[in-house]
Amino acid sequence: MIQSIVFSIVTIIAFYFAFRQFMKVRRNILLGKEYEITGDKGKRWQNVALIAFGQKKMFKRVIPAILHLCIYAAFLFTTVELIEILIDGIFGHHRFFADKIGILYPTMIGIIEILSFFAFFATLAFLWRRNLLKIPRFHKDEMTGWPKLDGNLILIGELILLIGITCMNGTDVLLQDLDPTHFKDTGTLPISSWLGPALFGGLSEAGLHTVERFGWWLHVLAVFGFLNYLPKSKHLHIMLAFPNTYFAPLESRGKMENMPAIMNEVKSMMDESAAMEETTEELPSFGAKDVMDLSWKNVLDAYTCTECGRCTDNCPANITGKKLSPRKIMMDIRDRAEEIGSTLDKNKEMTKESYDDGKSLFDFITKEEIYACTSCQACVEACPVMINPMEPILALRRYDILMDSSGPSDWLPMFNSIENSGSAWTIPGDRHNWAKSE
Repeated sequence: MIQSIVFSIVTIIAFYFAFRQFMKVRRNILLGKEYEITGDKGKRWQNVALIAFGQKKMFKRVIPAILHLCIYAAFLFTTVELIEILIDGIFGHHRFFADKIGILYPTMIGIIEILSFFAFFATLAFLWRRNLLKIPRFHKDEMTGWPKLDGNLILIGELILLIGITCMNGTDVLLQDLDPTHFKDTGTLPISSWLGPALFGGLSEAGLHTVERFGWWLHVLAVFGFLNYLPKSKHLHIMLAFPNTYFAPLESRGKMENMPAIMNEVKSMMDESAAMEETTEELPSFGAKDVMDLSWKNVLDAYTCTECGRCTDNCPANITGKKLSPRKIMMDIRDRAEEIGSTLDKNKEMTKESYDDGKSLFDFITKEEIYACTSCQACVEACPVMINPMEPILALRRYDILMDSSGPSDWLPMFNSIENSGSAWTIPGDRHNWAKSE
């Protein structure tokens, strides 16, 4: 009874604080502007099934994809087992479903054990890859400090979780013979049936009970700790990859968003006979200066970013030594959204419409970075969860050029030429004359 009360209190506290953090993430994502969802819903669900759930794009790199799949599958199935743990903890049962679903129970636990076994070695492999193998994309400038620690902390947490499962199941198979009234028969488990006796066979019954409870609580606390750590970590992609792939644009990757006001202005310059729409309204702000000028989908992209670095690894600008890193762009947007959200929490009278702390995304992202982008879409193609780093890059460029009348010095003569002569090369007259037959 005491354990049930303690477990219930711990569960309520864990879920309460986790809920508050997830709601802050939701608020931060909605700092962005409205985003129109169009296109075939069937195609969107297909993307969720193949890319988010099936991890289709991960398999462009087979070895890390298989390792990731081991951990991902173990996570999914262990989440199913968590339902039973919650029931056991709250109502004081032990393996509530063991005698209620027949052969399905040992099958499920057996699958979890096999996946956990592979996940253990996959976790060690990722720790090795991240810290010892010196893969360049894990050692870029933006991956120092917290991003590096974050990647290691979650892997260490997974090892703790697996240790808890091993202690819990390993001692359980031995206690089934010693205390069958309380420890229900789970059948032969593929890992614990031999690993349990090997690790814990020399312990007394009291020792087995102690280790079993230790493993059970370690498993529970690791899950609750992960739940509360998730909103602060790049591993939030475990949850956000699904909505992010659903809301991803269905249009061709090469399609860029037009700005009607600018498009009409350009048409009037290029063709004097083109009718320009008359309007008395003030021209809107173009591009993006801060998070609030981006769409909420752009901010969702930032929170979904796994920091895997595939975008940066494939970026031709980065490969040739330029400062641009698409991964850093997404990390900077997320950091700025977190900063704004934190300020809003401290100043309740402030809203996103009235927000002004004297800073913007340009304090996080340099102009050198945004102008190094070639708009080649390599980062979009490489991302395993359909993030589009190019959209905010173009939005920042548009603001800098159209609102601040700035831009690279090599570009400005072209802009002036288009404005004055309708030609990028300062060629007056009709540029199509050369094509006319005489």
